[in-house]
Amino acid sequence: MGIIRSRKVQAEMNRRMPKAGTIEIAPSILSADFAKLADEIGQVEKAGVKIVHLDVMDGHFVPNITIGPVVIGKLRKYSNLVFDSHLMISEPERYADEFIKAGVDHITFHIEVVPNPTDFIKKLHDAGITAGLCLNPETPVGKIEKYAHLADMILVMTVHPGFGGQSFMQEAADKIKPIRQIVGPNIRIEVDGGIDSKTAPIVTGLGADTLVAGYAIFSRPNRAEAIEAIRKACR
Repeated sequence: MGIIRSRKVQAEMNRRMPKAGTIEIAPSILSADFAKLADEIGQVEKAGVKIVHLDVMDGHFVPNITIGPVVIGKLRKYSNLVFDSHLMISEPERYADEFIKAGVDHITFHIEVVPNPTDFIKKLHDAGITAGLCLNPETPVGKIEKYAHLADMILVMTVHPGFGGQSFMQEAADKIKPIRQIVGPNIRIEVDGGIDSKTAPIVTGLGADTLVAGYAIFSRPNRAEAIEAIRKACR
């Protein structure tokens, strides 16, 4: 990777991701209106969220195609939220520089496609952003155990990645508890897939603190009310 930032910039970037343990709702733009993404992100920002989840798909690792660095770079001009980019792509190492240049604050990559997670996490940290590891529903917890302590966040998929609006998979969510035992209290555990006011308390009860919600927020005309309903369910 060619982007190396100063320690001061790195500290500022890492500071942006809220401290682990606080429950954060991360609206997923996969369910937003792509014709007006900046407005959609602005609505959830006004609702008080700190993180927005950017779903990046390549049509190869997953069967869908969404956005890339060019679109993210345009959106960056209109938002101060933490850009939590979830790279559902086959070659995250190849494209990481472009996402960092576009202004993402965090990159989560799938453990299934990176041969040396240790080196990649280090490179992301050296570039001044936080790093996350993701497990597909079928991926065992043991696959990340060796590297989990190096990351800033672990993402547990509770649906198959690639499409919004799928049903929540309890058996995938059950991995949250052993992951929390592995990483302790200082690393975020994010959950993505079928999160709404009914499933949110399930995953927070297991130890998750970062909830990606798409359809449950962007299908509602009042996004602030939708976000508050999920927050209330977690209390």
